[in-house]
Amino acid sequence: MAEVRIENICKKFGSVLALDDINLTIHDNEFVVLVGPSGSGKSTLLRIIAGLEKQAAGSVTIDGKQMDGIAPKDRDVAMVFQSHALYPHMNVYDNLAFNQRIRGVPRKQVDRKVREVAERLEITELMKRRPRQMSGGQRQRVAIGRALVRDPQIFLFDEPLSNLDAELRVRLRTEIKRLHQELRRTSVYVTHDQVEAMTLADRVVVLRDGRAEQIGDPDELYQRPANVFVAGFIGSPAMNLFPGQASNNTVTIGGSETITLETERSGPVTVGIRPEDLLLERGEARGTFKARVTLIEPMGADTLIFCVAGDSQELSIRVPRYVRVRDGETVALRPREGAVHLFDPESGRRLN
Repeated sequence: MAEVRIENICKKFGSVLALDDINLTIHDNEFVVLVGPSGSGKSTLLRIIAGLEKQAAGSVTIDGKQMDGIAPKDRDVAMVFQSHALYPHMNVYDNLAFNQRIRGVPRKQVDRKVREVAERLEITELMKRRPRQMSGGQRQRVAIGRALVRDPQIFLFDEPLSNLDAELRVRLRTEIKRLHQELRRTSVYVTHDQVEAMTLADRVVVLRDGRAEQIGDPDELYQRPANVFVAGFIGSPAMNLFPGQASNNTVTIGGSETITLETERSGPVTVGIRPEDLLLERGEARGTFKARVTLIEPMGADTLIFCVAGDSQELSIRVPRYVRVRDGETVALRPREGAVHLFDPESGRRLN
């Protein structure tokens, strides 16, 4: 069992509070992704789990054992960094085998494990190459392989795909998920890319300014964001967020257009609607509001349409590729039933 318990973790760098009272339990075999913008504290938290940083307060427990004073090499974790961190003078085989050799693992056992991992990651043909003779994607595969050879309780990934091009990121992201499904090891993954977070995670921790804004599975974060920050950060394109005035089961947006929904709220609100939950209607259908098309972006499988409602409220809509509109056209929009999110305009917290 490799459960990780993070309790009341705080960390300061000088006067800057990097982590503020973080509490999180990562269950055995769970894949947890820490996501947030730069400076949110995600890499710092990962390094505290690894023992590479010391917290100012709180504790980390791995497999029921307190980690205070336990060196990184004795925590039975393996870390894959953003940079490949391979030994440039060694070939792939030696890079994979090095850590096991210095631990005194028998030669035959090391050789068997290295070849198993190389076959799993499809890098067998690279075994005699040095890092400079490989592409970025191949080097990152070797870095992942080096962690696999250690056979740790816990895998820690610190933005391992951020230096790769888009196609390689997708391929290696899929490979990492497949490896987790096969190996079933506790994994903690840091990224600023919310698409990586949503596709890889069993649970996602959204961090901002050292605080956990929301912890939940990807669907929960997408369907019921806890606040305006999570609503705007999770999803691509981001959720439409705009000011509104609630009264008598309607919300007025853009100064003149109204959305009908059941709400007991009265007064200012922040309205959130995801682009795919704004339905394009033809004609003057009931429950619609008007918007003027300002930009059209064909995306292949679907199309993004940017509009202005009322005097100046900007909106984005995602529609199937076969839906046709023209620049400057006035369209009727209807929010999908149950898909309008309301937030408190002062605290940013979810209301409905």
